[in-house]
Formats: sequence, structure tokens, C-alpha cells
Amino acid sequence: MRKERGRRGRRKVCNFCVEKAVSIDYKATGKLARFITERGKILPRRISGNCAKHQRQLTVSIKRARNIALLPYTAEG
Repeated sequence: MRKERGRRGRRKVCNFCVEKAVSIDYKATGKLARFITERGKILPRRISGNCAKHQRQLTVSIKRARNIALLPYTAEG
């Protein structure tokens, strides 16, 4: 079996650009939790599909929410 090279799927679209979000609120933990793994890590751009601008805002918002204990730093357990 040969592995196909250079085959890519569709480019993911930034959720925040679709919603025309001006800024990402750190208090919206439900929205932020979608971009965190079970282990507590922030998903990278290539997986989440965010644009660079919104990925930077998302990272800052997640870190702020963690700092005031709205989101966990690590997995529970």
C-alpha cells in the first residue's frame, strides 16, 4: 500500500471570524473549554482552525481564566 503524499483536507474556518467576534471574553468558560484538551493543554491553530489573531486572543483568555480558577491548569484526577 502506498501512502498518498501532499493530500490535505479542507482548511478549517476560524469560529471567531465567522461570529465576527471583536474580542474573546475570558469569562465565557464554555466557549474556551472547547479549545482545551482533556489534559488541560491549549489546542494548536492547525487543530482548532483559528486564525493567528484569534488564536493569540484565545491563549491569553484561557490563561486569564486559569489564573482566577475558572478553568483547570491540568486534568482532574
